[in-house]
Amino acid sequence: MAIHYRVALDDRNSHLFRVALTLPAPAAAQGLSLPVWLPGSYLLREFARHLQDLQGTQGGRPVRLEQIDKTRWVAHCEGDAPLELSWRVHALDSSVRGAWLDADRGFFNGSSLFLAAEGRTHEPQRLSIGRLPGGWELATSMLPGRGRQVFEAADYAELIDHPVEMGRFWRGRFEAGGVPHEFVVTGAWPGFDGERLLADTARIARAQIRLWHGRGRPPFTRYLFLLRASDDGYGGLEHRASTALLASRRDLPRAGTAARDTGYQRLLGLISHEYFHAWNVKRLIPVELAAPDLGREAYTRLLWWFEGATSYYDDLVLCRAGLAEPARYLELLGSHLNTVAATPGRRVQSVAQASFDAWTRYYRPDEYTPNGTVSYYAKGALVAACLDLTLRLAGEGTLDGALRRLWKLERPVTEDDIADALAAEAGRSLRPELQAWVHGTKELPLASLLSEFGVDCQADAPAFAAALGLRLNEGPVSGITVRHVLRGSAAEQAGVMPGDELVAADGWRLRRLDDARAWVAPDAGFELLLVRDQRVRSLRMPPAIAPAVAGVNLRLDDRAAAAAVARRRAWLGA
Repeated sequence: MAIHYRVALDDRNSHLFRVALTLPAPAAAQGLSLPVWLPGSYLLREFARHLQDLQGTQGGRPVRLEQIDKTRWVAHCEGDAPLELSWRVHALDSSVRGAWLDADRGFFNGSSLFLAAEGRTHEPQRLSIGRLPGGWELATSMLPGRGRQVFEAADYAELIDHPVEMGRFWRGRFEAGGVPHEFVVTGAWPGFDGERLLADTARIARAQIRLWHGRGRPPFTRYLFLLRASDDGYGGLEHRASTALLASRRDLPRAGTAARDTGYQRLLGLISHEYFHAWNVKRLIPVELAAPDLGREAYTRLLWWFEGATSYYDDLVLCRAGLAEPARYLELLGSHLNTVAATPGRRVQSVAQASFDAWTRYYRPDEYTPNGTVSYYAKGALVAACLDLTLRLAGEGTLDGALRRLWKLERPVTEDDIADALAAEAGRSLRPELQAWVHGTKELPLASLLSEFGVDCQADAPAFAAALGLRLNEGPVSGITVRHVLRGSAAEQAGVMPGDELVAADGWRLRRLDDARAWVAPDAGFELLLVRDQRVRSLRMPPAIAPAVAGVNLRLDDRAAAAAVARRRAWLGA
């Protein structure tokens, strides 16, 4: 008798799933626990706060359930009769990380719903989904079992690694690398061009399979994309044979249009990013995340590689697959460069430390975040670019080759393994570069490396707010509110604080801060009128400080030497 979970749509208007668990031969003091986080999203999310009405019986008699802490219980059982448990879960998390249930749609990650039977998580697990409303369908990458809407998982880790989508949705299929792929979209506008999305996703999948395996097959037997389109959303979460995606419906391709606009390319980049994770972090995994305790944080200093290198390849694959022109790809790479350049925290925190601090910093941003930390996504992508270009300059090696070397290890990896793979590609150790770029805080040499590939880095004039060291919320109704004041900036020197409302510059009312360019000289200071805690204040803003606002445009250099152009073509695959 297998461990068996059953999910019912208990009350869609109250957004409640009902979950039942049959556990054969329970222990006398059977431990039960719900994860506090889920792999791929490094923040304690405390899923147990949504759990209610936990009850248990054994042989028809009530079982005493004792809560041990915020996310653990003990069932005091007698004999070998199966333990029958039931509970309800409130599901109104619209992200890709939790659970959702309303009149139109159901979705869940198992980490939000399924109490783990401690000591039994290595055993096979079965899932049954109850009756669905008329017209609803179900989509999951979990292997089907015997019976309608019954699924099988090898263990608890696999059970919670296959999200489930329910409702009315569009679905399409394609094959890549000899493996069937399916795409499900819910919430799209009429006129959504599903066939175009399917064709472009197939190009991404085939390009990535070639990168990892040449003509070989991917490491999964099926793959599922679950995309929810909303009015305004963006995000994704990787799983072993699927990904959950969230995007604005404005970014979906529309029938009758051929151009790949910025929003659609951003969606394709997200698809590429999460699909790449099917290799880089789901199977090629850091040792610290190989068998994590989902009841507490799992620390690693390697997210710069597993998220950063993935962020490097997501857009690069678009270029190689013919879904982004080289000039457009350079714009995307330049956006990472400018994001990091506009983050003073890059000077005080290494990208390795940013990886370690993800639990307390990246997923919990505040007013100080840009001054105290750096994104392991953005800077990690730049480190990966520097490594790739360095390898290509050295001879025949590439970062593609380093990835394939790591893949062949067929085990969790360490930073030493990454260093060894890079050295094998380069013909020399790159540990000095890793120490400087990953564990240090000095500027990366990306501009000089790009020049060897026929790419010109041109200075970019910043917006007025950026030149002053301000990040703002601006709106016709809400006015101008300061979100961040960057370290070392003119705004910091003047005494501007997060939360200040900016009212006027040199006596002129502000609707948008950039309007002040019409009457404030670029190299001059000005009087800034603001409101702080209901008090009107006047501050003297000094001239903008250039080093705080460095930015570049990356462009193809038409005058580059033939060798540089050849290297660029080999790198971009275009």
